[in-house]
Amino acid sequence: MAATSSNSERPQFIASTGNRSFSNAPLIENTDTDQIVVPDKTSWKNLFAYMGPGFLVSIAYIDPGNFETDLQSGAQYKYGLLWIILVASCAALIIQSLAANLGVVTGKHLAEHCRAEYPRVTNFILWVLAEISIVACDIPEVIGTAFALNMLFNIPIWIGVLLTGLSTLLLLALQQYGVRKLEFLIAFLVLTIAGCFFAELGYAKPDAAEVLNGLFVPQLKGSGATGLAISLLGAMVMPHNLFLHSALVLSRKIPRSVCGIKEACRFYMIESGFALMVAFLINVSVISVSGAVCNSTDLNAEDQMNCTDLDLNKASFLLRNVLGSWSSKLFAVALLASGQSSTITGTYAGQYVMQGFLDLRLKPWLRNFLTRCLAIVPSLIVAVIGGSAGAGKLIIIASMILSFELPFALIPLLKFTSSKTKMGAYANSTAISALTWIIGSLLMAINVYYLISRFIKLLLHSHFKVLAVVFLGILGFSGMGLYLAGIAYLVFRKNKEATHLLALTTPESRQLANEQQGNASMYCLAREDIVSMQLPQRRSTEDFD
Repeated sequence: MAATSSNSERPQFIASTGNRSFSNAPLIENTDTDQIVVPDKTSWKNLFAYMGPGFLVSIAYIDPGNFETDLQSGAQYKYGLLWIILVASCAALIIQSLAANLGVVTGKHLAEHCRAEYPRVTNFILWVLAEISIVACDIPEVIGTAFALNMLFNIPIWIGVLLTGLSTLLLLALQQYGVRKLEFLIAFLVLTIAGCFFAELGYAKPDAAEVLNGLFVPQLKGSGATGLAISLLGAMVMPHNLFLHSALVLSRKIPRSVCGIKEACRFYMIESGFALMVAFLINVSVISVSGAVCNSTDLNAEDQMNCTDLDLNKASFLLRNVLGSWSSKLFAVALLASGQSSTITGTYAGQYVMQGFLDLRLKPWLRNFLTRCLAIVPSLIVAVIGGSAGAGKLIIIASMILSFELPFALIPLLKFTSSKTKMGAYANSTAISALTWIIGSLLMAINVYYLISRFIKLLLHSHFKVLAVVFLGILGFSGMGLYLAGIAYLVFRKNKEATHLLALTTPESRQLANEQQGNASMYCLAREDIVSMQLPQRRSTEDFD
């Protein structure tokens, strides 16, 4: 084939095109894309070429769902759950770095690896679970936007939920000016709310010893602490972010040398670390402000009432001492920006998940619209029935769903990045594999414990008849057994599919590089579909003949 014969001139990544008979076709033929090319020389200046994906991913760590859980944890438990944020941020850095490494080394993102590795039924189930996690992520964005509209224009929450559907059209209108410009605008607005909370942090003056104790001494006090802790974990380590990060790193042309690949992995980790550190500081400041203000002795009656059931729609009073009467307006603007910026990451993750698992391309506007509609329905029902308080609780439930969904994205990632047949010499070391599996096991153990304990408590304190309790018990424990069986299947199933690597990890590939270009650099071609943030059109087999 002409396409594969051109590989003798310049090695390229090899990836599946959906038709297994054409798995040796190069990913792209057009090399004149508007890409960031990383120089083939070792320099710290190269770090700037890698800046971007980590910050786009970190937006999900400061979305309305995070603000909601942060505010409630501070109001209810003061600084007692800060350690959860620290643990989750450290775990997120390690896990997100693995996702970046998978994309850098193999040239395929996580969803594409899942499609190549698992049987059709398993692949379909993983896709459904990934889609559910994206919808669960979009629910806080819908409700956060509705709260913001309520603060700005006094629009009822349920009408605001309906109006969030129009944000899809607004997002698409802004995208014509370039995704990067839109990202800078949203990042500026989100950092505005961060600056407000940093300023309020200085005013509230939380006790430093108590804050440090909350950060480094694990504790779960109170009946609702475990549920809120799981919500914090779910709001921090999101499954759709693993798919997104492994795809976004494919937007750079990197040298295909041993040093070039190692440098890319190292710089992506540094960039992710910096971005997640900013998100960590914002989350800590929100919890500290909420904890300091709501546990103050000089609160008026109205603010005390707000603190007992604190949600995004009531939180603007926390900034009143810094911003005065403008506190609710500016908080609403930043909350609106936070929700819409998170919509970007959710939309892109949805595109790559659908493309990777099903090899199915949808136009971005259609993909965004469908996802938003799925999130609007439960949000609208809860907003109509439960009002502001019910919508706030739905955010917590959505965060818990994300936490329960995490194993079905995390386990494939851990197995793929630990596999030498997929990662070659860049597979995780024994120490990294042990650490990541310990982190993953703890997350899954916490989820299972909470699920079982809450279900048993529900059965014991229910007012149903004995027959109904028995039926619910059988149904519930069957579901738990199925959940555990799915996790066990992913853990113990051996990887079967090898990845076609041109990462210079074998003597043959090194010899090929030396024969072809001596000291010249060898680049992998960046993915057009990743860089343009649009999915490529399906190509027919005639393109490779």
